[in-house]
Amino acid sequence: MLSFALFGGLFVLIGTSWGSHSFTHTMSPRLHFRLYHGCYGDIMTMETPGVPCDNTRMIACGIRGSEMFAEMDLKALQSYQILIKEIGLRHCVDPALIAAIISRESHGGTILLDGWDHTGFKFGLMQLDKNIHRPVGTWDGKEHLLQAVGILTDRIKAIQKKFPSWSVAQHLKGGLSAFKSGTEAIATSADIQADYVNDVLARAKFYKKHGF
Repeated sequence: MLSFALFGGLFVLIGTSWGSHSFTHTMSPRLHFRLYHGCYGDIMTMETPGVPCDNTRMIACGIRGSEMFAEMDLKALQSYQILIKEIGLRHCVDPALIAAIISRESHGGTILLDGWDHTGFKFGLMQLDKNIHRPVGTWDGKEHLLQAVGILTDRIKAIQKKFPSWSVAQHLKGGLSAFKSGTEAIATSADIQADYVNDVLARAKFYKKHGF
């Protein structure tokens, strides 16, 4: 009888950790962050070489290069950690991926002037182009992040529909690239922006290991 009870308890524990989609989607952002990876694949299983190495980037390149930039932005990103987790759960997106995009696009907002980039065209932590989107909310607020991550998920879903035979990793990578350049810019897997996507994924893995 005792053995049966122990087995039953173990089964419940395993079942809870694996969970269903509805369970992970409603998890508290303060709990189980290492288990949550959203609806678009587990970034920790996806291969990425990080920032490409070339003649202009010999030291700060590769996975270590991406991690170096991610680490530089970590303190700034930590001030948005709770908000990022909330938005991630709302849109079923890994919070580490959102943090990585913010790091890549605006270094956690540290390089922005009243929320705008130096050209005056891109706005907010995730840098939405005003010529393409109509940014809403304050540049570092909840409304902006909801809009930006919503655009990201729309792009991932568009890539899923456009290329149904692609793998989960290709759909995510294609969606990340489409977030940057638009869905219409991707006709084949060769059109995925490797520099941007590989850097974001490497940064996301770093942030996943640091609480996001």
